[in-house]
Amino acid sequence: MANFSKPSVPRFSVDVYQNEYLPEGGSEVNAIVTVTSTGGGTLAGVPGTTRSAGPDTDAAVALMVDCSGSMDYPPTKMRNARDATAAAVDTLRDGVHFAVIGGTHVAKEVYPGGGRLAVADATTREQAKQALRRLSAGGGTAIGTWLCLADRLLSSADVAIRHGILLTDGRNEHESAEDLKAALDACAGRFTCDARGVGTDWEVKEVTSIASALLGSADIVADPAGLAADFTRMMENAMGKEVADVALRVWTPVGTTIRFVKQVAPTVEDLTGRRTEAGPRAGDYPTGSWGDESRDYHVCAEVPAAGLGQEMLAARVSLVVPQPDGSAQNLGAQGLVRAVWTDDMTASTSINPQVAHYTGQAELAQAIQEGLDLRKAGDIDGATAKLGRAVQLAGASGNADTAKLLAKVVDVVDVAAGTVRLKAKVAEADEMTLETRSTKTVRVKK
Repeated sequence: MANFSKPSVPRFSVDVYQNEYLPEGGSEVNAIVTVTSTGGGTLAGVPGTTRSAGPDTDAAVALMVDCSGSMDYPPTKMRNARDATAAAVDTLRDGVHFAVIGGTHVAKEVYPGGGRLAVADATTREQAKQALRRLSAGGGTAIGTWLCLADRLLSSADVAIRHGILLTDGRNEHESAEDLKAALDACAGRFTCDARGVGTDWEVKEVTSIASALLGSADIVADPAGLAADFTRMMENAMGKEVADVALRVWTPVGTTIRFVKQVAPTVEDLTGRRTEAGPRAGDYPTGSWGDESRDYHVCAEVPAAGLGQEMLAARVSLVVPQPDGSAQNLGAQGLVRAVWTDDMTASTSINPQVAHYTGQAELAQAIQEGLDLRKAGDIDGATAKLGRAVQLAGASGNADTAKLLAKVVDVVDVAAGTVRLKAKVAEADEMTLETRSTKTVRVKK
């Protein structure tokens, strides 16, 4: 079993990359904010927080396994799902609360049952694996019911980190899109969730919407034989999360407005619409749970135009953890976004390399998604133009992984010019992999 040792004090840092110089009359300020968490850290070690539980008991995980009838075609799919879930259970740290849920058109508690969570140790891990061996396929698919049961179980534990892992192989055919959205709205902010589609009979936008709403990752496992390795990685990643519910707090002075806040690495995720007000001229943008990692955010602000030689603070970015009483615990790191007006044309027209890179990465993700949608709709010219632009952007930014995926959908004639031809035949798994991973970005080359 994996061994996770965890220091008790988190250390967050914030770095801001921008060109602060604006021309006379200029009002748009762009900055890339890099947030890094190092040295581990549970809330038990953060001064001023009330949580006293030790790190090994401060997490709860719900594993949701699709048991619908389609999981029996081929029969190896259900077997691989059972084995993968067993591998994830083996990766649970001692003391972590956990449950296994079987999902069909209803959600059923597979282990431990009785509306409760088990506490991981050698005995409960073995009992969970025994219960998994009895799983069989049959029934429909209503993912919202799985998520709601996971939420009820996870909320029963007094822990900081609540995490879900969801596996499906089919479309959500036994509840409406509105029901799924209502379930996601109800669960958002209560736990994070990684979602995986196995095979090629599931709907990419359904799986990615689950991960997006619940601030987790989404991916395809085209070959069910790869599930165990993928589930083990997901659980190891979940076990590494040590600070939950971190929010990016952005304060702006009078007259300044935030146009958008987007996560741009390791994936593109628009957080603008998820802002919650946090006092005068401040708003919180949710980022989910953190372990030892670094992420990049693009903050775009509109400031009042000012005269040459003037400068101002356009935004102050900090990290907070909301508390039950409505207050927030500041994690002790902040970054400043500035604006300076100049008549130096070279200075004011220069684009910061980080801002330019991530603007391109966001456009790359959008071009892929729009190109694939146009291809499905039969618009060959539109799809060719969008996917050609995607090839051009992937090449220019050094996003080799995305470039390889694009090359399975289009024949590349000229990378620099973005000249491509749509392939006449594309494997469904290749198209779905490109769509699912379209938001993955690469960082700026140092």
